[in-house]
Amino acid sequence: MRYRILGPLSVTVDGRDVAITAGRDRIVLAMLLLHPGRVLGVGALAEAVWGADPPATARGQLQTCVSRLRRSLPTGAIRSDPAGYSLTPGSGELDAAEFGRLVTEARARNDPRLYRQALDLWHGDAAAGIEAHAVRLAAAVLDQEHVAAVESWAELEMAAGLERDPTGELAAAVDRFPLQEGLSGLLMRALHRSGRQADALAEYRRVRLALRDELGLDPGRELQQLHTAILTGQLPAPSVSGAVIRCLPRTVGDFTGRIEEVRRLVTAIDLSAADGPTVAVIDGMAGSGKTTLALHVAALLGDRYPAHLFVDLHGHDAEQPLDPAAALLVLLRQLGVETERIPSALVDRIGLWRTELARRRALILFDNAASSAQLADLLPTAPGSLALVTGRRRLLGLDGVHPVSLSVLTPDEAVTLLARIAGARVWAEPQAGAEVVRRCGCLPLAIRIAGSRLAHRPRWRVADLVRRLGESALPELAAEDRSVASAFAVSYEQLPEPARRVFRLLGINPANEFDAITAAALTGLPLPEAQDQLDDLVDVHLVDEPEPGVYRLHDLLREYAAALAAELPPPVRVEALRGLLDQQLNAAAATNLPVYREAVERDIGRLTPLRRDLLDAVTDPYARLEREQPRLSDYVDAAALVPELAHFTWRLARAAWRQLFMRGYLDDVYRMNLRALKVLERADDRAATATVLNYLASVHYRHSRMDEATRLLEQCIALRRQMDDQHALASVEINLAVVHSDSGRWRRSIELALGVRRTVTVKHGRDDLNVLANNYQRLGLYREALRYHRLRLMAQLDIREPTKLGDTLLNIAVIKHQLGEVSVAVACRQVRVALRLTQRAGHLHGEAEAQHALALLLASAGRPAEAVNAHQQALKIAEQMRNREQESRMRCGLGTTLLLTGDVTGARAMFEQALRAAHESRVPHSIAVAQARLGDSLIGHDEAEARRLLEQAATSLAALEAPELHDVEKSLAALRAEDHLRSGAVGGTMER
Repeated sequence: MRYRILGPLSVTVDGRDVAITAGRDRIVLAMLLLHPGRVLGVGALAEAVWGADPPATARGQLQTCVSRLRRSLPTGAIRSDPAGYSLTPGSGELDAAEFGRLVTEARARNDPRLYRQALDLWHGDAAAGIEAHAVRLAAAVLDQEHVAAVESWAELEMAAGLERDPTGELAAAVDRFPLQEGLSGLLMRALHRSGRQADALAEYRRVRLALRDELGLDPGRELQQLHTAILTGQLPAPSVSGAVIRCLPRTVGDFTGRIEEVRRLVTAIDLSAADGPTVAVIDGMAGSGKTTLALHVAALLGDRYPAHLFVDLHGHDAEQPLDPAAALLVLLRQLGVETERIPSALVDRIGLWRTELARRRALILFDNAASSAQLADLLPTAPGSLALVTGRRRLLGLDGVHPVSLSVLTPDEAVTLLARIAGARVWAEPQAGAEVVRRCGCLPLAIRIAGSRLAHRPRWRVADLVRRLGESALPELAAEDRSVASAFAVSYEQLPEPARRVFRLLGINPANEFDAITAAALTGLPLPEAQDQLDDLVDVHLVDEPEPGVYRLHDLLREYAAALAAELPPPVRVEALRGLLDQQLNAAAATNLPVYREAVERDIGRLTPLRRDLLDAVTDPYARLEREQPRLSDYVDAAALVPELAHFTWRLARAAWRQLFMRGYLDDVYRMNLRALKVLERADDRAATATVLNYLASVHYRHSRMDEATRLLEQCIALRRQMDDQHALASVEINLAVVHSDSGRWRRSIELALGVRRTVTVKHGRDDLNVLANNYQRLGLYREALRYHRLRLMAQLDIREPTKLGDTLLNIAVIKHQLGEVSVAVACRQVRVALRLTQRAGHLHGEAEAQHALALLLASAGRPAEAVNAHQQALKIAEQMRNREQESRMRCGLGTTLLLTGDVTGARAMFEQALRAAHESRVPHSIAVAQARLGDSLIGHDEAEARRLLEQAATSLAALEAPELHDVEKSLAALRAEDHLRSGAVGGTMER
């Protein structure tokens, strides 16, 4: 597979060209290739294709484009994401990625041959021929990188004595970028050194006129000096003051990754070199490879600087940070200044230091800086010098610097580093290698120590190292006087006590991501103070802030914090965890509307938060619960391990249930309630057990496991009857009626719902009315169903719960259209209102139902393309929710619409998939409908199978009293009539 974007867009598979001819398809593919591995949103792609005013159907048309591209490209090449689409080419498949890799390696080695290989990949402007504005913007970045590579290659070629004449390549680049003085200067040098002085002077005249005409500017001083030197026959030679000085430590030969960081630093240094002294600051957590990166950049740029100086400022050592006077003594001695010439007063040393630097170009590495104040008088002030600074603390007090904050390596980079240290064993055991770097948290220091242990034990397999590391890797990551824990300890011990306390208590947090509210709940601090302490921990890289307001501990730092927390007295740990769990419980309960909050407190007791201020600080409880969702199971697990806090397991699961269930986080609902049920096995709490059984049943119901849902609900009902809690009992019986309804036991469901209505007044939006309405609708008793839906709507208007409002409006619209009371257009408008309500509430199941209903209406209105799009949206959600009964209905609907488009083969395949899903759901009505749809599609193709399926469907639908029976009987009658005609025709032939 090869993608080419360095020139006209092209794709080849196994050496054969793949034709991508549609203009929109080429724009979409170009955008994905220009942003490889990134998810591009529908909005960005739509703007690329149509500009600032895309049509209303843009999403559907883009889906069509992607579908066409997927048919042309290998399976899985384009991936869908809730946010959009992405394409991640494999190694060597994308010419732009290969170009970037070669240029990075060429820059690291100063190798013109590698630059030449990179340049040979180009065959014109990037994405040539595609004029979409967004494509041209992204392609312009590649074009600029191309020019930069041409410049670097030409400089190396000329320095090597013009082994290959670069004038042609430079002239072509100047044609593309006629105002770039750097390019013109290189071309002038190349022409002059080729004996073409007149051409060199002509190029100067051209660029001078172009600059004046386009920008109203004269050429810069450097180009003017070059022009003068060519006129006088003397090109300027590089000036070097003083002797060559090399005091940098040895760099490593296995430097890995950090391509983007290196590129950013080198680019920033190149751009600022002419303006004055350049200062680049590299900060990061202990062990992240700050010094290694600084030495690598120094090696790349070292030839520009006669003097290489180094001083360790001991900012994070056990000893005191080096004071500026002592640092200046080290630096001046490296410059060759005699000791007797170095004054004792700090101010005089600063003056001598600046005087010495003014005479030369120097590269100075200030390692392990403690603070901005420590560096204030050490940084160079004269143009031409470069200072590289490393430190664990963000040096916010330095102005005019180029900061780079290091994260850990990517998993691929981490495995590569391990292999470079430990050898080919790592590639022979890829899974074990990946596990080693995972347990090292992709931290370079940890990987170096682990790799060294492996390298010095040639008989070990990588799997042996995995076993030694275990799940608690920190104690094993030590070698001689180096250890990851000691590196962390230095950073920790330099903190003031309030920050140390917060860090220790973060080791109790069962979740690895948290916000300031979580930190305040754990520590008991006021929220502003907790925020300040987190900011301080971020500044010293003991805590990471991957996005604003969201914090994270690196895995090894989390292990270190947990070890510190384990030394705290047990009551302190319990109270910290109690504060956290109480905050999570009350925040989860706050996501329930008042009418549901009443039911929550009926189940778990009245809630009185320990910290009202923290609850009030949650401005959007729904968004916060969405963010906390991946960690709620961790909180439940932590509570289960502490007897005093075990009650939080089922209470937190109950409080969060509605939002998790509606948004489709069914695995979390199941996991939390199953853990709670195991905790409750040790306690005699029938009410809590009944609550957990009810919500475990909800997961089985949504996954169409109706028998298991029924079993759990019947257990729950038995417990509720023992406690004589009529309202709680009624709620569970209504849930059981819903399960009966969706299982095809409609009469039984009606009987149960009417029984509940006779014994108790049902609250919470009148779910009894919904059960009755849905059952009558399934039985084809539409007038009766409509009456109950309207009664439910009136009850819903009091509480305005969006998911149930949307569901009720949807059903009313569908039934009124079936009864002929409203047109398709009116019904579509009403369904779209319901769809917006469910989408805003994040109710995935309801959104799928609304999309399905809309699709059927659009198909009946003769708009099959729009209908197919809506069907696909519905089906995608059903598959995501793993609801096989819903998926079967969605596939039947899509198949029916495909028949309208004439795609009989596609429809038949869809009906076959629907039948498989229905059988897995074990819902009789869904099975019968899928059999009927598939049977109809087989008429005229395989009539024996069609008859068998239709007869089975008729038997089931008759038992269910389902209205679909009428259509099935018509199909069977038509088959019998056709058989009769055929038998008559045969008989007539025999008579003759």
